[in-house]
Amino acid sequence: MEVIFLGTGTSQGVPMIACDCPVCTSADPRNKRTRSSIHVVMDGLHVQVDASPEFRLQCIRENIRQLDVFILTHGHADHITGMDDLRRFCDLIGGNALTVYTTEEGMSRVLSIYPYTMAERPISRGYAAFKLVDMPPLLDLPQGTIRSTLLPHGGINTLGLIFTERSSGKRFVYYTDCKRVPREAVDFARGADAVVLDGLRPEPHPSHMSIDEACAVAAEIGAPRTWLTHLTHLTDHGPAEAALPDGIKFAYDGLRVSV
Repeated sequence: MEVIFLGTGTSQGVPMIACDCPVCTSADPRNKRTRSSIHVVMDGLHVQVDASPEFRLQCIRENIRQLDVFILTHGHADHITGMDDLRRFCDLIGGNALTVYTTEEGMSRVLSIYPYTMAERPISRGYAAFKLVDMPPLLDLPQGTIRSTLLPHGGINTLGLIFTERSSGKRFVYYTDCKRVPREAVDFARGADAVVLDGLRPEPHPSHMSIDEACAVAAEIGAPRTWLTHLTHLTDHGPAEAALPDGIKFAYDGLRVSV
């Protein structure tokens, strides 16, 4: 299994508009953060999780040429507003609608933002069409399974995802945009080979885990490798990563991880 971090930044991105702080002006490329999303390749199946405002540019940068399954973790702007660029993948799957797995909240947001995509096929080549499907607790595919669990994120729940590749048995966990990780989600993640957690910033936040909170959850899960994502300009990658516990690192745009 391969995981490609298309973006690892928060809703404002890094550098931020009109900010001259040391991180926003840093020469370290790991401090250049587009909005968060990942691309998972599991036994040849290409799964895209979320579509940020920079989705098209992220796909070009990382040479993403295939997309079989799309999962929307929730309907916030930094995760949904790149979905119009999924139109190219509708072309690449033969001009058919792309299945979008999400929550009830996610479906409502897609319907309100992209009403023109609700069709069995695009109205013309180069247009998007989506088939909205409620993400099941366990999505069983020939290449493996994707388990979902709900994570509290302010006034909504987001989808936490656990990927298990059938051929290798490797397990990968993606828990972004959450204030805490409930006991059931911790239990699902135990035994995973790699984990990604929301770790917004050093200070507490009402709807995201802080870096310390994320590190505490990582210790509970006990995976050999954990990456923190959805980072703000308050985190300078190099110096801040040096202070993290063993086995925990910051993700960065373009990072590729073999699981």
